[in-house]
Amino acid sequence: MWLFVLFLAIPLIEIALFIQIGGAIGLWMTLLIVILTAILGTFMVRQQGSAALMNLRGSFQNLQDPTEPIAHGAMILFSGALLLTPGFFTDAVGFLLLVPGVRSAVLSYARQRVNVATFTYGEGQDPRSHQNPRQSGPDIIDGEYSEVQDPPKKPKSGPSGPSGWTRH
Repeated sequence: MWLFVLFLAIPLIEIALFIQIGGAIGLWMTLLIVILTAILGTFMVRQQGSAALMNLRGSFQNLQDPTEPIAHGAMILFSGALLLTPGFFTDAVGFLLLVPGVRSAVLSYARQRVNVATFTYGEGQDPRSHQNPRQSGPDIIDGEYSEVQDPPKKPKSGPSGPSGWTRH
């Protein structure tokens, strides 16, 4: 039900803001602001998205919990969608989500509301000491193989032999 209210309320808020702001500053200034916020938002989302991706890579390299960088990246992506949507309310929410402190507060609120029952990494061992038990060294590659035999050769057909498109 609340999702229906959200989908109904946001366009009504945007229409009201367009009427109020457009009446105060004029049509062309309103359109210019909408276009400029989309361009500025795209630039900021690209910068912060790259930084979030670097943080995610760092958490994987250091074997740390990637939950926070993934959540920040998702919020940056969502803010980009909001900033590309024409409107003053969606632009305001989009720019707010580009502020790291606001994203941290949203993540903190979400952590309070979400209950994770279990979380495991690997086989229940310390992730830094996790090693494949079948692998005994860095130069050993575990794999399977089977021998493939060539099909028996067929006798030449016709006076000129097989065409150039078949195996000899």
